[in-house]
Amino acid sequence: MPIYIVLLGPPGAGKGTQAKVLAAEFGLPHISSGDIFRENIRTGTDMGKVAQTFISKGELVPDDVTIAMIQERFSRPDCVAGAILDGFPRTPAQADALDAMLKHFGGRVNLVPFITAPTEVLIERLAGRWTCRAAGHIFHERFNPPQKTGVCDIDGSELYQRDDDKAETVMHRIEVYREQTAPLIDYYKNRGILAEINGFAPIGDVSAHLMEVLKRQAEEE
Repeated sequence: MPIYIVLLGPPGAGKGTQAKVLAAEFGLPHISSGDIFRENIRTGTDMGKVAQTFISKGELVPDDVTIAMIQERFSRPDCVAGAILDGFPRTPAQADALDAMLKHFGGRVNLVPFITAPTEVLIERLAGRWTCRAAGHIFHERFNPPQKTGVCDIDGSELYQRDDDKAETVMHRIEVYREQTAPLIDYYKNRGILAEINGFAPIGDVSAHLMEVLKRQAEEE
């Protein structure tokens, strides 16, 4: 049976970092709704154009557009054994749609790690983030600054700040999360598959805690 893990948490909590760790550990694809949105925006699909109008304002992309993009991604061969989901679902309606999709692919959500961190930490992490235009390498003005301001250390391309990483948009993203995504905490807690993880701890400690939780869940199943 395929394994599906859903990472929950506010913007900046470290979901993407931990999703990559889990993907490497279990040999599963890391499916990020943000990456899928950017792929569609970059290639100019109709869904990408719709998504862009919402993302630039720090708002959630409508459920029907998001679900259609995710379903297409699930249909690819690398998802046969399951996936690590980061940024989806974001609402209870999306969670219901995910359940229906996973039944079609012969699986279900096995575990939902909920990564938490104080609001001030989330703002600092996101508002200081800069991305390279050529390949999307991430730098941070405090935690991982480039050797030369505004230039990617890896490929020399320009660094820019994405619209959704600007301070005013970051605050709005966190507010939107609390209003629309936070209900998922109870949704998955009531199903007995939610596990709270302290995302304020060092990255290695967060990863170790995640692995412990996953091992315990596997033993219980």
